Amino acid sequence: MASPLRSLSAPTLLSLAIAIGLSGCAGLPDQRLANEALKRGDTALAEQNYRQLADLGYSDAQVGLADIQVGTRDPELIKQAEATYRAAAETSPRAQSRLGKLLAVKPNSTEAEQREAEGLLKKAFANGEAGTLIPLAMLYLQYPHTFPNVNAQQKISEWRAQGYPEAGLAQVLLFRTQGTYDQHLGEVESICKEALRANDVCYMELATVYQKRGEADKQAALLDQMQRGYSAGTVPAMRVDTVARVLADSTIGKPDEKTAQQLLEKVAPAYPASWVSLAQLLYDYPELGDVNKMMEYLDNGRAADQPRAELLLGKLYYEGKLVLPDAKKAEEHLTKAAPTQISAHYYLGQLYRRGYLGHPDPQKAVDQLLTSARGGQNSADFALAQLFSQGKGIKPDPVNAWVFGQLAQAQGTPQATELAQQLNDQLPPEKRAQAQSLLQREQQVRGTTAQNALALQTLQEEKDGEDAPL
Repeated sequence: MASPLRSLSAPTLLSLAIAIGLSGCAGLPDQRLANEALKRGDTALAEQNYRQLADLGYSDAQVGLADIQVGTRDPELIKQAEATYRAAAETSPRAQSRLGKLLAVKPNSTEAEQREAEGLLKKAFANGEAGTLIPLAMLYLQYPHTFPNVNAQQKISEWRAQGYPEAGLAQVLLFRTQGTYDQHLGEVESICKEALRANDVCYMELATVYQKRGEADKQAALLDQMQRGYSAGTVPAMRVDTVARVLADSTIGKPDEKTAQQLLEKVAPAYPASWVSLAQLLYDYPELGDVNKMMEYLDNGRAADQPRAELLLGKLYYEGKLVLPDAKKAEEHLTKAAPTQISAHYYLGQLYRRGYLGHPDPQKAVDQLLTSARGGQNSADFALAQLFSQGKGIKPDPVNAWVFGQLAQAQGTPQATELAQQLNDQLPPEKRAQAQSLLQREQQVRGTTAQNALALQTLQEEKDGEDAPL
């Protein structure tokens, strides 16, 4: 999928009779209310109602609670979600499906867990559960050694030939994973135009295609259709937010930041995550508003417990460009964001590496920067290479410096080529074999981590819209 989407869809409701019964009893938890709250981004209200129903033993509410835990990206909460899915799976086909999806993207999973995921997903598909083919395809793509007799592309082609709607989106995922998306824009457009009515994630995919091609007329027609759908209640605010971010992304094509701002202002009052998207938009395009307006947006986001708001605020205090620099405030806000925002670890690592809090703390810097680098933050490897080569507060380590220098160079980080060459010249010949071995091990860790991050984001994307309220 094009980019990671930051919201979970509503889980299946309880039976209609239970829903009607609960909605008629004042003060009782309400699954419909939880679903609606989750759809508009109010995870606190959704969690409150799900938890009360889960404590009463309703398996669908347990699944809804676990969905929220997965959406936090917090490793500890994801562990709790797995346990919740397992407990509910005894009686809930939906929980079986969710467990299969989670195991499919579990970091460092065992072969037994990978095969268990395949079995659960196949069973869920046979039972008519939606959203199972994409994680199944991801499973085959990630673990070819576990499934040596399965060719992912061939399997997806079979699903498409059999007419399964999800198969087209699985094909788009394959393009993303293989880095061939730009070579297949026409096919992505064809797939998503056909799937648009059934899966609103295609608004984001089509917006991406039109942005890359610079097709303003098609983009305008798509946005008009999306806004009409939003007004009619068939397109969620979260989807409008993600499309707006596509429009504002200068790496995709010529940005249309003003249209992005209009879309975000329309949905922000009902979808708190968009307050943060608006703040980020003003950060990227200062001509759209002043610092006071940005801070107002961030305050609205923080009031709704949005971790991205803490991340951006911490970054502002770290950089000191738009507000006065304040390392303590930066650390406070970045620490709050760190459980779910990988970039927060990078800025924390730089705070500790550079001694902004009074003195360098190299061990904290290494811990934070390594977490960030393994989570996909390219610039973190360059910072680690500098840390191990310069030796500020830590003994210089030419082996580790060389490893992270090579990783930074491979990612195309600015100035990395010069540093990598310098570190290569400084590496003692007798240490080269050790450095090569460490590099290979780190690359293996990175490969698994990156695949799991993409897969987890993808599963959250494809779940959107699959559980419409009754």
